[in-house]
Amino acid sequence: MEKTSKIYVAGHRGLVGSALMRNLVAQGYKNIITRTHAELDLTNQADARAFFETEQPEYVFLAAAKVGGIVSNNTYPAEFIYRNLMIQTNVINSAYEFGVKRLLFLGSSCIYPRDCPQPMKEEYLLTGSLETTNRPYALAKIAGIEQCWSYNRQYGTQYLAVMPTNLYGPGDAYHLENSHVIPALIRKFHEAKINNAPNVSIWGTGTPRREFMYSDDMADACIYLINRSEQDYLDLLASNRNDGLPPVVNIGVGEDLSIAELAQLIAETVGFRGGMSFDTQKPDGTPRKLLDVGRLETLGWQAKVNLEEGLALAYESYTRNSLSND
Repeated sequence: MEKTSKIYVAGHRGLVGSALMRNLVAQGYKNIITRTHAELDLTNQADARAFFETEQPEYVFLAAAKVGGIVSNNTYPAEFIYRNLMIQTNVINSAYEFGVKRLLFLGSSCIYPRDCPQPMKEEYLLTGSLETTNRPYALAKIAGIEQCWSYNRQYGTQYLAVMPTNLYGPGDAYHLENSHVIPALIRKFHEAKINNAPNVSIWGTGTPRREFMYSDDMADACIYLINRSEQDYLDLLASNRNDGLPPVVNIGVGEDLSIAELAQLIAETVGFRGGMSFDTQKPDGTPRKLLDVGRLETLGWQAKVNLEEGLALAYESYTRNSLSND
């Protein structure tokens, strides 16, 4: 991308999109297009098409999506599959119709089978059953990968699907039930500290293992990937290979920890001195989700922010924003 290239960030206000915006601006990109949901409903085909026809973006980061944790996925499965399918279908097709040069589709590590070998390689996609608690969301994201791949094969487009691991950072949602694990625990421990609560209850057994990545690292990796040379990029798309692999690249840090270990780290970050208990009546989800990031590291990119640093930054952002909203 040139610094003056017209770049559309779909979903610029979310955790992923806001990180992309910060990174693009920091790197000197000056022609970034955004629309709020009130200004543009991407689930509406005619509206999405009209936007692309008018704006003619050259590059697209497709970060717009309905996202949430286990409870949210279980409670609103119809919304998760409908909204995500509609958004990505309309954006990807409009990108093709109006000549977008490259598109990056943001997926999720939940696309891989529930009992996937660890760490999870890109080729493990569709080799087993999905985790039931987030299957509608995962199936929508798998459909997005297939759509990118299909358009590349039939129309010669350059659409790459990237699968980030569990993300956290500025702009996260801190709802106690519908958010992901890190923001939910940050809020729980912070409120327990403020209220001098003796104990914090953690959902599940604490034994599942997860990989976590600071959102700004993810954004840096995305921009790094979309800027690869023609040869590198075609290799990622599998356009000139016959191995049957989809155009997918994992984005992660390459290491994980248990939920119990994560909770202890967050308690220390927040400064909570009380105890912890585990509510084993709540679901654990997938036993382990660790991405194989060999493809990304072979290209010369690695994460920069470790978990302790990232949690401190996330907590600082949470306290600053929660105070400003009081």
